[in-house]
Amino acid sequence: MTKTLLAFTHIAAGATGFALGIYLLPILTAPPAPSKAEVTAQAAAARYTGRFVRNLKDSDALHWGEGTISITANTIALDGEVAPGPAYKLYLSPQFVETEADFLRLKPQMVRVGDVQTFKNFIVAVPAGLDPAQFNTVIIWCEAFSQFITAAQYR
Repeated sequence: MTKTLLAFTHIAAGATGFALGIYLLPILTAPPAPSKAEVTAQAAAARYTGRFVRNLKDSDALHWGEGTISITANTIALDGEVAPGPAYKLYLSPQFVETEADFLRLKPQMVRVGDVQTFKNFIVAVPAGLDPAQFNTVIIWCEAFSQFITAAQYR
């Protein structure tokens, strides 16, 4: 009985440590977030704006975003927050999606813009030759776990 209890508690402690590591590592290794002034400057030049909200179908307590997204010809900026996590990618989509199934179905029509490396405010450069006007939605997707995080329609 004692060996079983010890084994169980050690496994539970190891699993808890592993889960905390997955959650905390992106926070600890994230670069400094852009300042409110930097994000506000991007927003002032925006051609389009949208809003991340927490209550999307596949968003939950660990996978969410909230705030205002601003799109210029050269950048996509968030004045807000997203739940911390690893390997977040920013996509542009021709259709609004709010589920993993819809994301995977439409992924061939989407364009990956870049990496989201900060969780409170971010600015992601739009690659040369990519026109955000050809799309209508910004999506954050976790590549590491194939997890939908959030989306905002801007047109």
